[in-house]
Amino acid sequence: MDLSRRDALAALAATGAVAGGSVLLANDDAEDDPTDDVPEDVVGDDTVATLAAVGAAVYPEATTGIESFVETYVSGRLSDDPAHRRGVVEATAELDATARDWFDAPVTDLDRSTRDRLLRELGVDVADPNPDGNLSDRVRFYVVNELLYAFYASPTGGRLVGVENPVGYPGGTESYRRARMEGEDG
Repeated sequence: MDLSRRDALAALAATGAVAGGSVLLANDDAEDDPTDDVPEDVVGDDTVATLAAVGAAVYPEATTGIESFVETYVSGRLSDDPAHRRGVVEATAELDATARDWFDAPVTDLDRSTRDRLLRELGVDVADPNPDGNLSDRVRFYVVNELLYAFYASPTGGRLVGVENPVGYPGGTESYRRARMEGEDG
C-alpha cells in the first residue's frame, strides 16, 4: 500500500487546511534544541523525520511512501496554525529525547518494534489526547492522532476501513457504485 503526495493533499482537504499554504521545512542543527526560538513558519527536518518514523510504527506494516506523505501533510497542516505547529515540534522533540534516554538513539534510528515499544511504555496507546497534558497525552494529541487522522482521511488509508471516497477526494458516483461494505452480499 503506497501513500502518495496526492493522498496527503486529500487528507489536508479533509482537515480544511489550505492545500496551497506551506510551512518552511528547515534543516535542524543537531546541537540546537528544536523547540528554542522556533520561527512561526518553520518545522525542522528532525521533526518531520520523527513524525515519519512514528508513522512507520503506527501505520500498517505494508505501507510505503510514508516520508513524502508525512512531509506533504505536515507542510500543509501546520502552515496556518502556529500554536499547533509549536505543539507538534515540542511533542516530537520530547518524544525524541525520551527515546535517546531510554534507548540511546533517536526515534528515527529505532526499528519499528522498538518505536512501538517506546510509545506503549510511555502509555501513548491509552493516553487521553490532551494538548496541555503530560508527555503521553501530548504525543497522543500532536503526533499519533494527527498521523492516524492523515492516514485514514487519505484515499489509500480510507480504503482499509471501507471509506472508498474520503471527504475531499474526488470519485463521483462511480466510487459509490463500486464501494461495498465488508460482509455485504451480492
